[in-house]
Amino acid sequence: MTAIEAAPVPPAPAVAPPLRARRLLYLATGGIQTMFLPMWLTWLRSSYPAAQIRYAMTYSAQRFVGTSAVAAAGGNGLPLMDIWPDEPDGALHTELAAWPDAVLVHPATMHFVSRFALGLADTPILLALQCTTAPIVVCPSLPPGGHANPAYQRHIADLSVRDNVTVLPPITGVSMSSGQPGIGAPAALPQAVAALDDMLAWSEAL
Repeated sequence: MTAIEAAPVPPAPAVAPPLRARRLLYLATGGIQTMFLPMWLTWLRSSYPAAQIRYAMTYSAQRFVGTSAVAAAGGNGLPLMDIWPDEPDGALHTELAAWPDAVLVHPATMHFVSRFALGLADTPILLALQCTTAPIVVCPSLPPGGHANPAYQRHIADLSVRDNVTVLPPITGVSMSSGQPGIGAPAALPQAVAALDDMLAWSEAL
């Protein structure tokens, strides 16, 4: 759980940045900014009507937003939950690794960043992200002082050497616990979309 978040959420731009991806996987983890997931899904659908958007949540994300609200905003049924099903009818992780043109993780908790950087693959979506070749933009959402933690900094350095991963630095926000400003709020989703499109443009130019 994160304790610093931008308040209020940055407004969506009047003109959405371009996005050449046609299949977008959007994962929200257990940070308080996940409360804005329905708003961002509504913005994505209106800004990129040609894109297919699959949205997913970690188990802890349910503390901050209801799955019914996400389903209503996303328009594509209930969100995928990042847990192994009791009775799988296929290899979800394999499908999710192959399906997207691009992946957004917004917000990404300190715990998720650590697991991703360490190569852990104990949930279906995390396993898919470890195996996909699609560009991934990660937007960390951190507690006070988290950005200066040596272990976190090592994890960011490890992710920076992956060809298909970009980590957007957290921005200044207001701590929900102390009311004090500090670095820790995730980058706004439009900024993450712009970063994804830059990665796609670069890969096409190669």
